[in-house]
Formats: sequence, structure tokens, C-alpha cells
Amino acid sequence: MTLSGIVPDALLRRCLRSPGGRAWLDAVPGLLAARLAAWGLTPDVAPGSAAHAGMWALVLPVRRGEERLALKLSRPFPETASEAPALRLWGGRGAVRLVDEDAESSALLLERLDAGRRLQDVPFPEAARIWGALLRELSIAPDDRPGWDRFERIDAMAERWSDELPERWERLGRPFPRWLLEAGLEAAFTRGAVGRRGGRDVLVHTDLHGMNVLAVPEGEPAAADGGPSFRAIDPQASLGEGEFAVAPMLWNRLPELAGTDAPAALAERCSLLAREAGLEEEAARGWAVLREVENALWYAERPGHGGDLERSLWVASALCARLLPGLPAVEDLARLG
Repeated sequence: MTLSGIVPDALLRRCLRSPGGRAWLDAVPGLLAARLAAWGLTPDVAPGSAAHAGMWALVLPVRRGEERLALKLSRPFPETASEAPALRLWGGRGAVRLVDEDAESSALLLERLDAGRRLQDVPFPEAARIWGALLRELSIAPDDRPGWDRFERIDAMAERWSDELPERWERLGRPFPRWLLEAGLEAAFTRGAVGRRGGRDVLVHTDLHGMNVLAVPEGEPAAADGGPSFRAIDPQASLGEGEFAVAPMLWNRLPELAGTDAPAALAERCSLLAREAGLEEEAARGWAVLREVENALWYAERPGHGGDLERSLWVASALCARLLPGLPAVEDLARLG
């Protein structure tokens, strides 16, 4: 199989910008052909259509007999190592069902969801209600099944950040005010392995934004209220407090806040998401501030991410009710994607 017309342009451009990306792209035809043969699959892409793409993954609609499935090939990254273990533990409840996997090629065979119907396109607050119910279903506690040792602990991550963030901030020339750094560190100290008091460890989809939640295809069982059922895809799974999951639903829908008191509206969204999922509102806000402070430093460390840096600083400072001066209006912030 050739790449012509199959790989979406956005994924193609990302891969061509790095030697590692180009090497993986060159290997994709062979990997696809091997998995199609091994699993008895045939491509199910309309002529002239491309496959679907994640940030670093190709998802090809396929058939096995009458069964409609999706073949996913991911460029190997540490973040992708938790995907298959998490999907096995969820077992199709709240997340896309894992049919088969080939760890050597980072290939997954998945049930096929409707890529044209995303939670991203459902208006708030209805999206918050669906998201909250989904997170409750995904928040399973550790049990005696294998695979739990594959996940990073979120409280240990926070503990590491509490040590690393001040050094990174200094090394980068203090790219934002100290008070914002300290706001993130307060959450790291409070929710980290040393300072944490209470809380329940669950399996957490740490990238649970609206573009990573898809509807089941029409004709399959609907939700209890008659609407479409939704399932999560692309988990970057960790183990810890469910409140860690709220942040991506805040930073991925910022343009919708135009024309409002945007910082106040963002804070209310954070609270609403937490309530719908049965989470602590203040813990959700603290985790979101910490995650965006860490994101801001990550962007500051890399050239060409000025717009992403501004977006992270906007979210973090808005959630502190102390919006930094000089940032773009919410409708002018760089968009994710």
C-alpha cells in the first residue's frame, strides 16, 4: 500500500519536519500491509478520501468480513505505551473497544466510531453533562487484573514538577510572573505524593477533550436519553485523581468564550465539569492551573510556540482570577489542532 492520498496533509507535514517522523512515515506502508494481512483486513476508504489522523497516528477504516473496524498505527512515543493497557482495562466501557494489538508495530485494531460526530461539536453545557458521565464510567479503581503497573502515577508527576518547574522557570529567564509559578507549585505541593491527603486513585484519561470523544455509529445502541452514545479515544492514561482530567476540556474550547466575561466563564466551566463528573471543584481548578503552568514552560522551551505559550498563560492566570496583562483576547488566542 502506498501513502498517496491516504495520509492526511496535517500528519504528513508534521512527519516531514523531523527525521524521526520521516523515518516512521517511510515505514508506514509496510506496517499497514503487514497488519492488513495478519488480521485479515481490507481497507474501507472511499476513493479520493484520506484516512483519519491523530497528532502522531494514522487511523484507517477497515473491514473484516462484515465487521467495520479501524486500524490505528502510532508513531512510538512514551505517551502511547499506556493506550492498549488502558483500553484493555476499560473493556469498551466508556472508551473505544480494543479488538487486537501488535505491540511491535504499535498497531491497534479498534471498533470503528463515528469520526464525524465529536463531543467538541456539542454545545456547552450539554457537552459537560456527557463528558461528566463519561469520566465517571472511565474512573475505574485498581483491581487484580494485569496492566496497572504500566501507568505513571499522577501524584508522583506532581512531586517531580514541584522540583523541576522552578529550575526551568529560572533557566528560561522567568517567562511569566513568579506568582503564577507559585500558583502552580501550590497545587503540586498539595496534590503531590508528599502533600496529598485523601483522594481516590482511578485510571485517568489525561487528554479527554472533545476531539477525543466520538459517537458510536448510527444504528448502534443509543444513550439512555435517546441521544448518541459517546466513547473516548486516544487515552494518555495515568493513575491518580480524576480531577486531573478536567483541564483539556477547558483549553480546547476557548474561542467559544468570545463575547463573554471570558475568565469568569472559563472558571464556571471548570466548576461545571467537576460537578458533572462528581469531582472536587477546587482540586480540578488547581490541577488545571498546574498543568497549564507546566505546558507554558514546555512551550517556552521550544521555538515557534509563542501562540501556544500565550494560550497556556491565559488559561492558568484566568483560573487564578488574575488574568495577565498583554495577552490576546480569548478569540485571538492560538487554536489547538
